[in-house]
Amino acid sequence: MNVPKIDTQIPGPRSRRLLEEAKKVLVTTTRLEYMAIAKMENDLIWDVDGNVFIDFAASIAVANVGHRNPKVIDAVKKQLERYIHTGPHDWLDEVQIEYAKKLIKVVPGNFTKKVFFGNSGTESVEAALKVARWNTKRPLILAFYGAFHGRTYGSLALTASKPQHRRYLLPYGGMAIHAPYSYCYRCPFKLDPSTCGIWCADFIKEWIFEKVAPPEDIAAIILEPIQGEGGYIVPHPEFIRKIHRLAKEYEILLIVDEVQTGFARSGKMFAIEHYGVEQDIMSTAKAIAGGFPLGATIIRSDLDFRYEGAHSSTFGGNAISLVAANAVLDYILENKLWERADKLGNEAIKFLTELKDETEILGDVRGKGLFIGLEFVRDKDTKEFGVRERDRIARLCYENGLVVLPCGKSSIRIAPPLTITDENFRKGLEILADSIRKVDKERK
Repeated sequence: MNVPKIDTQIPGPRSRRLLEEAKKVLVTTTRLEYMAIAKMENDLIWDVDGNVFIDFAASIAVANVGHRNPKVIDAVKKQLERYIHTGPHDWLDEVQIEYAKKLIKVVPGNFTKKVFFGNSGTESVEAALKVARWNTKRPLILAFYGAFHGRTYGSLALTASKPQHRRYLLPYGGMAIHAPYSYCYRCPFKLDPSTCGIWCADFIKEWIFEKVAPPEDIAAIILEPIQGEGGYIVPHPEFIRKIHRLAKEYEILLIVDEVQTGFARSGKMFAIEHYGVEQDIMSTAKAIAGGFPLGATIIRSDLDFRYEGAHSSTFGGNAISLVAANAVLDYILENKLWERADKLGNEAIKFLTELKDETEILGDVRGKGLFIGLEFVRDKDTKEFGVRERDRIARLCYENGLVVLPCGKSSIRIAPPLTITDENFRKGLEILADSIRKVDKERK
């Protein structure tokens, strides 16, 4: 099949009608108004108008093993013949133990582990917060500016990437404090990363601990090893290592949020492995079950609750999601998808870095594996955010058959299925590059 294939305006007439109807019956969220989806297969998306797109978003980094992976579908079909839902936190089934054992083996950390199953990324973060506060009896969680940890109230208190996530919702409650993340392209302290000594990490000890929140009040530090919604921001590697040392020094638990970075996307099974440090608690979701709702919080065994009822869930760990997750993990391991992510990611970063040098609006290219962020600016010297430029590029991508997803204030993320074909990956990069070049010329 020759793809992409675009036969209508974008959105097409049927998509446009459905998008308008959705406004009448669905609550306003984050919906992009380019298409209504009819079918998905590995790295391709069909809309209701018959247009076919190459997917560079993987349903928000969920479809790491491709859309409708046959092994996942087969596992789900077999489970449907047995049972769907037991109420897994009250009534045990073997599926929970089987998958927990497999997950524990691949999650980094040279210690014994236990798993809590929820339904989503934000739930996996909520469980991590409960574990941290229950064990330490400390009230505060230290998070970072630019972070996205979810939209339920505990995780929302930690999220600090866009004002619309929090406006009018007052998700404060005295639980979260924030520090600057290592965002070297836009250093919050206006320092040179080559000479700053990673001041953004030292700032926590020298200012926050000394003037705002004593470390004995901090239960945990939570961080994304690469920030996602905040702009696909790759920190200085020493930043993560310094934060780890800081947590150990003050007996603060380290929570690593791998909801978007996990399951081979970054070129490692989990992105924290790039830095050679161990977390105490890890939150996961998105790619864990190939599109079925599931989140998992993996903790050091000694952090387990000492009595029943401190935390539970009705649907978390339902059998359908767990057999899907089992199949996803098997597929990743059998095919070493982290290696493919690393190979394609290096190819993309080289290609896009060369494009950055020839254009004015592509300010920064960053990423690991197939977790790549492109930040657009109006001027490379001033680094004025290129929001309109980014939005124009995104529209051109859709009009030419490439699905992309924005992040940060003026960035686009590249996060295709890790199973994308070489041909479609390179076609997608060419569509993206042509769109960037066109917008770059328009501004001159």
